[in-house]
Amino acid sequence: MRLAVRPLTAVAVVAIAIAACSPAGAGTSPGLTDGGAGSPGSSESLELRLGYFPNLTHATALAGIKQGIFEKALPDDVTLSTTPFNAGPEAVEAIFSGALDATFIGPNPAINAFSKSNGEAIRIVSGATSGGAYLVVKPEITSAAQLKGATLATPQLGNTQDVALRAWLKGEGLSSDPQGGGDVSILPQPNAQTLDTFRSGDIDGAWVPEPWATRLVQEGGGKVLVDERDLWPAGEYVTTHLIVTTEFLEAHPDVVKALLTGVVQATDYVNDQPLEAQAVVNEGIADVTQKGLPEAVLSAAWPNLTFTVDPIASSLATSAAEAAELGLLETTDLTGIYDLTLLNEVLREAGRPEIAVP
Repeated sequence: MRLAVRPLTAVAVVAIAIAACSPAGAGTSPGLTDGGAGSPGSSESLELRLGYFPNLTHATALAGIKQGIFEKALPDDVTLSTTPFNAGPEAVEAIFSGALDATFIGPNPAINAFSKSNGEAIRIVSGATSGGAYLVVKPEITSAAQLKGATLATPQLGNTQDVALRAWLKGEGLSSDPQGGGDVSILPQPNAQTLDTFRSGDIDGAWVPEPWATRLVQEGGGKVLVDERDLWPAGEYVTTHLIVTTEFLEAHPDVVKALLTGVVQATDYVNDQPLEAQAVVNEGIADVTQKGLPEAVLSAAWPNLTFTVDPIASSLATSAAEAAELGLLETTDLTGIYDLTLLNEVLREAGRPEIAVP
C-alpha cells in the first residue's frame, strides 16, 4: 500500500478546487487513480483521500498517518493520500467538491454536510476524540457578563467551537450573529492567527480546541473561563469523529473497514503509549504548521483529551439543536447519519464490546 501525503500548511477551498482539476495521477492532485471513488467498478489501484487537522484533537489521525498504522491496515492496492485542514467547513467543501473520500472532523461540520445534502453525502463511521475545547479569555474577565462588548475568536464560522461558543453565549443571555454583531462580536479566524491577535490584545478571548487553548494560557497569558466538558453529562461530548462519503462507503466497504481497523489500532496506540504518541503527534503537527508544540504545551494539553472510537452519539443531537437555534442549520433530523456497522465488525472480531447504533 502506498502513502501520498500532501504537505500543505494552509489548505484553502480554492486550492483544493484547483488541485481537483489537475490531471489524474499528478503529485498534488486529489483526483483518483483508476478504480477510485469516481470509478467504483474498476479493479485497478484505488486512492483513498483522507482529511485531518493539525490539532491535538486529531491525535488519532496524526498518529495513524505518522506511524504508518493506516497505511499498513489498508490493502496493498490502495494508496492513502492525506490533506490537512484548518477547520471543518473547509473539509466539508472538499467533500462536496469531490476532493475527499473521508475526513476526521468535528460534529457540527459533519451535521452540516449531512443536512445540506439531504442526508446523502456522508456517514459517521467512528469516533476519535472527546473533550479538549475551552473558552480562554483575558485574566481580568471573570464572568460571562463581562463579555458584553468583547471580541472573541473561533476557528471558522459554523465549525464545532463556533457553534459551542454561540450557544453558550445565548444561554448566558448574550447575543451574537454571523456578521460579527450582537452583544459579543465573534471573529472566525485560523487558530494560529488567534494566538497572535490574543497576544496583541485585538481580541478578548477565543473558544478553541487543544493545543490552542493551552497555548493561549501559557503563551498568551490567558485563563480558562469555560471548560466545555462542564457543559455535558459526565463531561463527555464528541470533539472529533471520522466521516466517509456515502458513495465511497457503498462502493468500497472493504477499504473503509480496513481504515477503521487502523483507527482502532491508532486509538490503542495513543492511549497505551502516551509519551511516545505525544512526540509522534507533535511531529505530525510540525509537518503541517512547520513548528512543533513546546513540551510544556504538549504535556499540559494531552490529559485534557479522551481518545475513543465511540462517537458519543448522544451529544450530536444537542449540537444539531444548538446550531438550528442559532440559524446555522436548517434541520435537526439526523436519521441515518451514523453507520457503525463496519466499526462494530472490527470491534467484534477483536473481541471488544460493540457500540450501539443510534
